[in-house]
Amino acid sequence: MTAATPATSYRAGFLPDIASAREYFGAWAKLSVLQYFVAESAVIAAWAGPEPYDRRTGYISDLGAVHCGIYEDRDVCSPLHALMNASFVVQGLGMLAGALLLSSALLCVAARPGIRIAFGPGHRAPWLTALAAKVLTFTAGTGTIIVGLVPEDAGLFAVHLTGALMYFIGGALALLLLGVLWLRQSPLGWFIFACGAVSFGALVAGGVTGMAVPEPGTLERFMGYPVTIGLATAGLVIAQRVRQELRARKAARAAARELLPRLPADKHRSAAGQQAQHEQHPAGNGEHGR
Repeated sequence: MTAATPATSYRAGFLPDIASAREYFGAWAKLSVLQYFVAESAVIAAWAGPEPYDRRTGYISDLGAVHCGIYEDRDVCSPLHALMNASFVVQGLGMLAGALLLSSALLCVAARPGIRIAFGPGHRAPWLTALAAKVLTFTAGTGTIIVGLVPEDAGLFAVHLTGALMYFIGGALALLLLGVLWLRQSPLGWFIFACGAVSFGALVAGGVTGMAVPEPGTLERFMGYPVTIGLATAGLVIAQRVRQELRARKAARAAARELLPRLPADKHRSAAGQQAQHEQHPAGNGEHGR
């Protein structure tokens, strides 16, 4: 009997080429969402309402309200509303760029070097999960752009609310899926999954209570902050992985360039040695013929 041939086509899978500037820029685009925390702190510091802004009771959207005055029983006045709304838009653009530039193959293997992607019948789940995470991230990015372009007091609150729900729901589900992909690859997979779970749980609590809780600002931030933190963590992991691959490729190219000049020199020395040997031991001339 002959030994069985290993079925490498489906079981072994392949290592995707992830060392590209496109993937690197996509990772940094995701990481850029952290600018939101800087902008929010600056806008809160400039708050001009009769009472200091409190993250526990103040809604995030109040920071982007264009007008000063009473809005839904809340006295709001945010002089830096333009900065807050611009931050929403920039955050959304970063998420859109990440969703478009990062490939599904990279998302499948980014958390640990050496991971291979299985392909063929019965191995489509990781690909579909990664694709779904990309679509949900794109949805969440579109939502926060809407929030920035349509402030809560712009007269189109339904549009503003729709954008906010797109961000919360899309972001939470994207992190849950990405966490599932990375659970067996890195401890950070659990962290990203936890971020998605906390955000989704807070969203459910907000829906059940209608945000009629003692600290609505805290509840809303439990919806939004984990999304921003989780996406930034994913961006950092992906950026480090792509950077490692780029460095490895650069080192390989440098090693190849060092070898190239030696090859002609080695051939030249070999040819010179053969010629000298031929001159010392000429074949079939002079004295040997007498």
